[in-house]
Amino acid sequence: MKIAMIGTGYVGLVSGVCFSDFGHDVICVDKAPEKIAMLERGEVPIYEPGLEDLLARNVAAGRLSFTTDLAAAVAGADAVFIAVGTPTRRGDGHADLTYVMAAAEEIAQALTGYAVVVTKSTVPVGTNRKVAEVIRATCPEAQFDVASNPEFLREGAAIDDFMRPDRVVVGVESDAAREVMGDIYRPLFLRDFPIVYTDLESAEMIKYAANAFLATKISFINEIASLCERVGADVKAVSKGMGLDGRIGNKFLHAGPGYGGSCFPKDTSALTRIGQEYGSPMRITEAVIAVNDQIKRRMIDKLLDLCGGSVNGKTIAVLGVTFKPNTDDMRDAPALTIVPALVGGGANIRVVDPQGKREGEALLPNVAWESDPYAAAKGADAVVLLTEWNEFRALDLPRLAGVMAHPVMADLRNIYEQEDVLAAGFTAYTAVGR
Repeated sequence: MKIAMIGTGYVGLVSGVCFSDFGHDVICVDKAPEKIAMLERGEVPIYEPGLEDLLARNVAAGRLSFTTDLAAAVAGADAVFIAVGTPTRRGDGHADLTYVMAAAEEIAQALTGYAVVVTKSTVPVGTNRKVAEVIRATCPEAQFDVASNPEFLREGAAIDDFMRPDRVVVGVESDAAREVMGDIYRPLFLRDFPIVYTDLESAEMIKYAANAFLATKISFINEIASLCERVGADVKAVSKGMGLDGRIGNKFLHAGPGYGGSCFPKDTSALTRIGQEYGSPMRITEAVIAVNDQIKRRMIDKLLDLCGGSVNGKTIAVLGVTFKPNTDDMRDAPALTIVPALVGGGANIRVVDPQGKREGEALLPNVAWESDPYAAAKGADAVVLLTEWNEFRALDLPRLAGVMAHPVMADLRNIYEQEDVLAAGFTAYTAVGR
């Protein structure tokens, strides 16, 4: 199959590379010449474990290429995937569909025969029908069907998620479109990974419902963590006891400083706006958003308490600022709320993150970047564990305490045990929900 992938952001690039590894002929399109030049050199503009090697292998095999020429990529394609950004629109919380509709218009002008136009971007219910309307209005004689194929890729584990998915969701309304999508995903079907075929609206809704539910689990356990601190319970024991129930499961029940990233914040916001627009308010999702914002502020209060009520003039080492480990993504990371609050309170911040500096330097001004935790902690008044990178899971705690002026720790990911931290020479330790 010949596939054109419009957009080389996180979703488009990972999907395009993985489709080529299925054996398809994939051309990835982007308007940014510098990004295409970078990809043609074999350099990946995002950090995703294993992606650079997979890209190089499929380029070498002749199955994967990159271009700024959308028309050339779309001509003769069996399927054209729209994988452009749908950021939160300023002012109203809706998903901004500007890039999606612009891509649909360009695709319409470039089609040379029948193709399935597939929306892979996360879009509100009804968007695929609007895409079809744009294509028909732009080129009435175009031969095409639309399909909805939302992605469910975890940053840091995206390749494995693509190759071994829990499910693939495909919204189609014609036998021809279903056949094309079936051929594209045949390697997964042959390995018994489930492909769920639905109508367009259901496929669009599945994506939002799934992300809102996962965000709900995170906000729920963070509220439980807050209560645990008041009543003397341990949220790690509580989440384990809950998670062993097969009806609940143990994933996304880890207390921390709140969710962030490219999906949960914008998707929960978009879902609430869809609900308001259709007269069916998403009350639970609205509460999830409010709780997540509150949790970040509670982390700031926790750090102030650890530092005696004020961080003015104090040096604080922050370990990890990306929204999760194994990514360089800083979008809506808790660090973007917590670190500026500390800087605003007069603290001197030193940051260590294995991949966060590239984006973080612009997003977190007035902080110093260090290469390792011990350099960051030298002479510091506190150390804060904010992202659970593997590099921070097995720190030499006596060494860390030994280089600090005032060895106190805020473990906002519950990596360590209090007795171990205090035994290593720390004089104070705080975690989340413990």
